[in-house]
Amino acid sequence: MRPAARTAPSGPGWDEAAGTVPAERRQAATGNRSMPNHHEIAATPEMLVWGTLSAATPPALTVDSGDTVTIHAVPAGGLPAFPPEAGLVPPDYRRAVETVPQGPGAHFVNRPVFVRGAVPGDVLQVEILSAEPWMDWGFVSIMPLLGTLPEEFTEYETIHPRIDRARRVCVLPWGTELPLDPFFGVIGTAPPAAWGACTTNVPRAFGGNMDNKELKPGTTLYLPVFNDGALFYAGDGHGVQGDGEVCITALETGLTGRFRLTVRKDLQLAMPFAENATHLISIGIDEDLDDAAKQAVREMVREVCRRTNLSRNQAYMLCSLIGDLRVTQTVDGNKGVHMMLAKSHL
Repeated sequence: MRPAARTAPSGPGWDEAAGTVPAERRQAATGNRSMPNHHEIAATPEMLVWGTLSAATPPALTVDSGDTVTIHAVPAGGLPAFPPEAGLVPPDYRRAVETVPQGPGAHFVNRPVFVRGAVPGDVLQVEILSAEPWMDWGFVSIMPLLGTLPEEFTEYETIHPRIDRARRVCVLPWGTELPLDPFFGVIGTAPPAAWGACTTNVPRAFGGNMDNKELKPGTTLYLPVFNDGALFYAGDGHGVQGDGEVCITALETGLTGRFRLTVRKDLQLAMPFAENATHLISIGIDEDLDDAAKQAVREMVREVCRRTNLSRNQAYMLCSLIGDLRVTQTVDGNKGVHMMLAKSHL
């Protein structure tokens, strides 16, 4: 597996012009260490977990708050997702499919990263610094009983678009080129220990398979912490995906991402929340799409009130005027809705 590239949060201390957390804020959160360390997790079978998210999974490594981690990830799926040309399948990916025991889900994730100082009730601030494809192909599938219209699409098919990394496009079999916009479909902290082994398929309060295309480089994700060390993981590389992910897959491919992990003891969250330089991004996750929308609105009202002097009524009205509700995905058991609200109006 080849390494790829080596960017940004917000909340109190976000520097909109620079798109980063100011050094003084980061230094305070990391115990005034002047030189954070960098770590790397290879996409080898020994470092991968398939289909399971669990607080009991042994960590791949231990880092300090403020350190950066590069994670190399392989696509979801298994042998049915491989292209006909055997030589296109990276040896470590093939070996992982053949040797790593599969749990209840479809996605490979790294063994978790233990962040020193994180305890239940804290928030893990995840600056998504980079996400770059390292494979020259991906796959898109229509599969039985999955997707938004499973009763209508019963001619099952998998295609293998080629990825031109130099031009940053993928080429579909019928000739259409699409610009790449890579991100990790699965990103989160470990579920509470009492929940046992959870499938990677279903997003929940810990994040996981959110399939939110806004969680890309330049975005900061805030995750609730349920276990000592937070136990951070990422996987399910996507080359490009529309809101909805309607057929069940994005362009599933291998990504290399770099993340800065910072423990935030000054924040409290029950659900993931995100932001980039221009927008707040609230996240709703529920089996019912209406309830997911309610949760996204509720979380945005809460955050607007936290950052301003507006009343709940005023924040609710502001959301109605400039907040954009978007369907994140409709295919992961728990559906997703997120709201984008421009920070310039706060």
